[in-house]
Amino acid sequence: MTRARTRAQSPLRIAGHRVDRRMFLRGTGAAAAVGALAACGVPSAYVRESERGGRDRSEQEKVVRFSNWALYIDIDEDDEQKHPTLDAFTDKTGIKVRYSEEINDNDEFFGKIHPAIQAGKEPGRDAIVISDWMCTRFVRLGWVQKLNKANLPQVDANLAESLRSPGYDPKREYTVPWQSGMTGIAYNKKLVGREIRSVNDLWRPELKGRVTVFAGFMEAVALLMLGEGADIKTFTDADVDKVMERMQKLVDKDHIRSFTGNDYTSGLASGDILACQAYSGDVGQLKLDNPDIEFVVPEEGAELWSENLMVPNKAAHKTNAEKLMDFYYDPEVAAELANYVAYVCPVPAAQQVLAESSDQEMRESAANPLIFPDAEMTAKLHGMRETTEDEERRWEKAWGNIIGL
Repeated sequence: MTRARTRAQSPLRIAGHRVDRRMFLRGTGAAAAVGALAACGVPSAYVRESERGGRDRSEQEKVVRFSNWALYIDIDEDDEQKHPTLDAFTDKTGIKVRYSEEINDNDEFFGKIHPAIQAGKEPGRDAIVISDWMCTRFVRLGWVQKLNKANLPQVDANLAESLRSPGYDPKREYTVPWQSGMTGIAYNKKLVGREIRSVNDLWRPELKGRVTVFAGFMEAVALLMLGEGADIKTFTDADVDKVMERMQKLVDKDHIRSFTGNDYTSGLASGDILACQAYSGDVGQLKLDNPDIEFVVPEEGAELWSENLMVPNKAAHKTNAEKLMDFYYDPEVAAELANYVAYVCPVPAAQQVLAESSDQEMRESAANPLIFPDAEMTAKLHGMRETTEDEERRWEKAWGNIIGL
């Protein structure tokens, strides 16, 4: 399900910001659909490079169809149906944006777009935003088109060095980060009564029954492996086994309150949850309402991830989609978006734009390490290596048995 609530409905909508956007809890229907695809031999669905492109109608049709997650873009304070940065893009280029908040879950969207891609048909979308680990699957299957770097000069000039070479796309030939974030630890320092510095602090006896972990294996595993001393850039089956063994013991002891999607935010806000796996952007928003809630990049490190823009096969307006991507790498535009969504900005130059703003809120965003991590924090952030379909299938089956799916 999605968190697409109106401002009046959302208890966490603060100072004009969106919150509670990142939702990864996989419904059983979506998970079953992907399992069925894998069982039928998804590897045979690989699309060769020469077969991915369609007739680009960008010159004749000044439109781009942009699919994104809910609450993941700036919103006009007077009209929540409007998005100032999209309007600015249209004013600058003459290209109208058909914006859809249709992505509620990575697996669900995979199943939604799969029939058109598999059949070699135009998918009805020109730009899509999905998470790192799902990008791995799309790139592996050849379901996205190689980007024309000539249309992306601002991306080349302004993309953060830490995001330039992910394992699934080391030359950023197919993907451009939309926003990034960190998977770390959140806790209520007043209720816990001590600092939490390590992943293993989550397993302390006094926190029994008041800790949550992400239900999605690919969302949970990187931080948990770091807690076991693994290098997530080169991890092995043995490293995953350690995590599975640890989690099974914790489940058997009723230490973990629940396995969650983004619903951990309500429990953390109410005090029912004392400590949990968490996404940096969510916690940054919760902290505005409750300063006792802290986000921690633990001593062992945390995962740095991105959600990425891509152009799916046969998209009818590829050039227009690339122009949209490049527009968001203008530091002025990136600053406006970052100030609103409060995740890690992939454009470091946007920090200076915010710092020099006449608006106090924007200046505060410039100083927020959850939007612009400092050097000390950045040194502890790691990207996870690319995984294979066979690995994902085996691990997710074992994980499902542990958490009760």
